[in-house]
Amino acid sequence: MEIKYTPWRMRYIKRGETEEGCVFCAMAAANSASDAERFVLYRGQHCFVVMNIYPYNTAHLMVVPYLHVADLTMLDSRVAGELFTLTQQCVAIIQGEYAPHGFNLGMNLGRVAGAGIADHLHMHIVPRWNGDNNFMPIIGGTKLIPEALEETYTRLRPHFVALSSTSAQ
Repeated sequence: MEIKYTPWRMRYIKRGETEEGCVFCAMAAANSASDAERFVLYRGQHCFVVMNIYPYNTAHLMVVPYLHVADLTMLDSRVAGELFTLTQQCVAIIQGEYAPHGFNLGMNLGRVAGAGIADHLHMHIVPRWNGDNNFMPIIGGTKLIPEALEETYTRLRPHFVALSSTSAQ
């Protein structure tokens, strides 16, 4: 197997070792001044939008309820409604900024279903492009992300700032 060195990811690995408890709850409770450091793009009334720091593709986002719950049936209609509305808005923003050919949307409920953070549900929004599943990940076991997380954040953040100002009205 070919090995690709990604030394810039070490800070994310180390951060995971130092944080106790739920990473999403820590993001929710953090001061919004640290949002750029944590790649939080938007804070709504019941949910927030954050970039996945281990993305499947460029602009892989997650919509996360503030409520720490693993069971989808435990969300009341207001939280579930905002979660889906933010998912729609994320798709629209990514479409406008990146013009992907499609999307994967979904939740992995429980470890057996593939949830990396099983105790706090979240919606994945993964943009897809023709050919993004080429020989590298399939045969080579290597996925290349063509844009740094900081650059993606810089491209997407103004769209979510605009969303914040229209939501406040």
